[in-house]
Amino acid sequence: MMNYSNYLYIAIRAALDAGKSIMDIYTDPKSDFGIERKADNSPLTIADKAAHRLISNALSVTPFPVLSEEGAEISYEERSKWDIFWIVDPLDGTKEFIKRNGEFTVNIALVSKGIPVLGVIYVPARKELYFAADAAYKLTDVDSSNQPSMDELKQNAIRLPVSIGHQGVVVVASRSHQSEETTNYIENLRKQGKPVTLISSGSSLKICLVAEGSADVYPRFAPTMEWDTAAGHAIAIAAGCNIYLLDEKTPIHYNKEDLHNPWFIVK
Repeated sequence: MMNYSNYLYIAIRAALDAGKSIMDIYTDPKSDFGIERKADNSPLTIADKAAHRLISNALSVTPFPVLSEEGAEISYEERSKWDIFWIVDPLDGTKEFIKRNGEFTVNIALVSKGIPVLGVIYVPARKELYFAADAAYKLTDVDSSNQPSMDELKQNAIRLPVSIGHQGVVVVASRSHQSEETTNYIENLRKQGKPVTLISSGSSLKICLVAEGSADVYPRFAPTMEWDTAAGHAIAIAAGCNIYLLDEKTPIHYNKEDLHNPWFIVK
């Protein structure tokens, strides 16, 4: 069995370097972010492009192909032959980046036979790093210019999940993509007599909040892509959670012909 943790440090360094590049643009008062519109009308900035280049170069030392949101479109005929591959969102939460609210992340995952086996999520504005292979960790106050060893990273990190006491059900939902179905899901919980606390958050941070124990469930009844969830999914699995279809039993899979995710629930 392959030891995927051998590739974890490469992914962490790539995420930290990409995050530094993103923050250089984010904190530049003269930058207008070079905003463009993609075919689906979603925004694209110079930070997305810079992070994509850095991560692609860093992962090129591994034997696995890379599927990135900002990379060239790759046919399913080619992708279907991939047993193991990287899936990357160089800047998840571009809308949050443009709003300057800090809720954007760098997502890197390694997927084997449709299942995420390694995940790294870096939150550059907050200097928070989530990472997982055999176990899940969170590291705060990360200095992206420093280069600690893998052992040092684990020694300074906390193991997930963390026991966080709260009453009732804490639901995390999208800040930018709240849907009527999500509202109905939350109302159904309330009708069951459960006190419900709602947290709004952007990007893949929502999955991380469930993985760390700050939230109990994240229902997503709106469009997402595989690169939005793969890194968080790996972290969730290593922390004892999962991302399920609406039956709340069947985990979602990756490298489908259509890269859109079905609606899902993280718990």
